[in-house]
Amino acid sequence: NDGMDDEAYQSVFKPIIAKVMEHFAPGAVVLQCGADSLSGDRLGCFNLSVKGHAECVNFVRSYNIPTLILGGGGYTLRNVPRCWTYETAVAVGEPVKDDMPFNDYYEYFGPDYSLHLPVSNMENLNSKEYLNRTKEQLIDILREVEPVPGTQIQTGGVESQLAPRGMSMEIDQLSKADGGNASANPDQRSDARSDGRKEHPAEMAS
Repeated sequence: NDGMDDEAYQSVFKPIIAKVMEHFAPGAVVLQCGADSLSGDRLGCFNLSVKGHAECVNFVRSYNIPTLILGGGGYTLRNVPRCWTYETAVAVGEPVKDDMPFNDYYEYFGPDYSLHLPVSNMENLNSKEYLNRTKEQLIDILREVEPVPGTQIQTGGVESQLAPRGMSMEIDQLSKADGGNASANPDQRSDARSDGRKEHPAEMAS
């Protein structure tokens, strides 16, 4: 809902990402950092600060998993480079000054010429009850998704996504005793069936 602020967003993002990491144990992460959730975006309706947005990067980075960070949305020109500049600094673990150095586009960032901007005073329409309910629903969905397989995968045991029923591929048609039309000669087709039915002559027509 509209007005999502830093605290509300982190209360959902961190538990969900922690569950994802636990459930899937990824060997690498692709993190898309769209900036349309920043306060003041022309299309977005969230109210995140640059630091709050970057905390998502910092949290994923804390898992020490190879991570590819991508851009994304963001429709207020002066805010998108602020966000991605700061998040690049967070990603590489280097501090960056809030005062913006002079550059060819310096005038775009007036009148304060700083990296971080205050968020608006828009109302946060996301109650704690709503966020907790949404978070629990997402965690329940994750529980139903196939987790990361172990180092040893067994087949032929209990039927499940990780241990499916064993299948034999040696027999590809029913025997006559089972109502099929199997023949001792694989090149000979027979329409005789033990159940008395005959196949239509046009069945094999192309």
